[in-house]
Amino acid sequence: MQVQPTLLASAVLSALAAMSSAAIAQTAPQQPDQQQQKLQEVVVTASPFSSEENAQILTPAKVLSGEELRNKLGNSLGDTLSHELGVSASSFGAGASRPIIRGMEGPRVMMLQNGMSTADVSTVSNDHAVATEAATARQIEILRGPAALLYGSGAIGGLVNVVNDRIPTELVGKPTGEVEARYGTVDGQKNTSFGVDGSAGQIGLHIDGNYRDTENYKIPGNARQGDATTASGRLPNSFTHESSVGVGGSYIADWGHIGASVSSLDDHYGIPTAEKSFIDLHQTRYDIDSLIREPFAGIESFKFKLGYTDYTHTEKKEDGSSDTVFTNRSLQTRWELTHKPLAGWRGNFGVQTENSNYAALSAVDGSPQLTPKTKSSSFAGFLVEERKFGDVLASAGLRLESVQRRPEGLLNRDFNLFSWSTGAMWSFMPGYGLGATYSVAQRAPTVEELYSKGPHDSTSTYDVGDSNLQKETSHNIELTLQKTEGLVRWKGNLFQNKVKNFVYGRTNGQVDDSGNPDPAGEFLQRFWSQGDATIYGAEAEVSYNLSGEGFSARGFTDTSRGRLDNQGSLPLQPATRYGVDLGYRQGPWVSGVRVLRALKQDRLASFEQNVTPSYTQVDANLSYTQKLQSMRVTWFALVKNLLNQDIRFSTSVLKDTVPQTGRNLIVGVRSAF
Repeated sequence: MQVQPTLLASAVLSALAAMSSAAIAQTAPQQPDQQQQKLQEVVVTASPFSSEENAQILTPAKVLSGEELRNKLGNSLGDTLSHELGVSASSFGAGASRPIIRGMEGPRVMMLQNGMSTADVSTVSNDHAVATEAATARQIEILRGPAALLYGSGAIGGLVNVVNDRIPTELVGKPTGEVEARYGTVDGQKNTSFGVDGSAGQIGLHIDGNYRDTENYKIPGNARQGDATTASGRLPNSFTHESSVGVGGSYIADWGHIGASVSSLDDHYGIPTAEKSFIDLHQTRYDIDSLIREPFAGIESFKFKLGYTDYTHTEKKEDGSSDTVFTNRSLQTRWELTHKPLAGWRGNFGVQTENSNYAALSAVDGSPQLTPKTKSSSFAGFLVEERKFGDVLASAGLRLESVQRRPEGLLNRDFNLFSWSTGAMWSFMPGYGLGATYSVAQRAPTVEELYSKGPHDSTSTYDVGDSNLQKETSHNIELTLQKTEGLVRWKGNLFQNKVKNFVYGRTNGQVDDSGNPDPAGEFLQRFWSQGDATIYGAEAEVSYNLSGEGFSARGFTDTSRGRLDNQGSLPLQPATRYGVDLGYRQGPWVSGVRVLRALKQDRLASFEQNVTPSYTQVDANLSYTQKLQSMRVTWFALVKNLLNQDIRFSTSVLKDTVPQTGRNLIVGVRSAF
């Protein structure tokens, strides 16, 4: 007999409540020393100093790892991170969703894998997926502030780093790893992932992989809210099929390590628009990573990384015929040295280079369909330093970068960029801090912003670039007040970002596939334009006992607003949100409920028409862990969107016609050995 998802979801929530009540009755009062236990710290690998998460006082950071990461895992990187403080998602269906940080998206938020750019084309358009896999990650890091200057001048909003340990840096005595399988009711999701580490002598070895298959997902009402003539039941063309595998090895000794890895990612997903197109994506990636400890006097370590990425994705029409082929071949290098304390300062300096060949060509005759073949190169030098002055920790960073764009048959462009950041945190009491940062960041316009000219079927836009665009310059100030020790912790951030020559897409009516005005045309003409903009907002959260036994709680809120100076709101701005997480942990049982409320988003750009309605999202989780011989086995159940709300993200280009998934019960098992 088939059991309805509604009944299953209700059963899970009832079991969660019953388990929590029983555990409360059986739990003895904690001793004072237990109540003061130190919460587990997580090392931020993308930090200049590999500091603990709570030590990132000048770089507001969030690290998702372990159980928390598995509970929040979605079909895309944006979906996985969309509930984090200050983070929303672009959400172009289930296959493509990119993180948006404080209202900043696209090239203003860098995507990294193990500290190197993903080198995909997800910055070009919201229908393009980020070419990295969260299911095989050990942790995902969100960073802003001075540390971002280590990786790119354009990271005005911040960066996201997916860490999968594909190149081992430590030897393990015996093989260790994790295997997980899960099934989801809303889309028939079948997902299996694994990661295994081993060693042979001084050689560390790693292999990981993921397979995900989903059908068109269920939606609570109609595709267009209140329009009974649009799709209901399941959202057409919202399927995904993804697989990835990666292997790596390294020689590890007392002096450091040197290693290499190779990985392959295949992603096939539908675009839930009227055209019913879909994307076939393939990426092959090669990486080299090395670290030498104390290579010479005055230097603690020397790191060298090299990455080569061969990326292709083909946009196909409903009948399977190929339309546009996007390619990007990228070679990156990083040379980074950490010096020993010098006059009280400790820090990192180095050089980063990137050379890429990018194009968006017709699959029929190889002519420029959207963007011509363009060679880009960049050369950057960076420095990040910090020093203690009594109870004050000061930090500063700078980055000099030269960027070149060389398109076939169009205007060459050169950009010289200078970015810097400075700030300080005053620990006025043990565990309490008051901080401020000020940063200036410059960004070169991307290839598509400069040279696009043609129809883009997946977004139904006819994009027109401007080869005369100037570099963006942002001035950001941020104030922070926080408590980072004890069972109760909290933090609050206020920020303002003023951007000169902000690049944005300005729409100008319907056109045909040649760009000629046509009221009945299938494409919306979009010009890449510039104007001065201001983005400002606030974030706050308070937590109690997030990692300890017994009850835990977290309350949070975030809001931001972006405006084009004297021209109204920026498009696709995130809604103001607030919410609460409640949890209970006792022995092998872990349970939790999250309630998130997003307010109506009616701050529209001049060319936006529809207000995004408010919604309440309720998620719940329950897990039980047991030990079977040498393995640790966790059985888990998750319910997402328990109330089956019609949820639409104001940050989605398709918010009017593509709702988020309906109620989804996910069950699975995870084994660690």
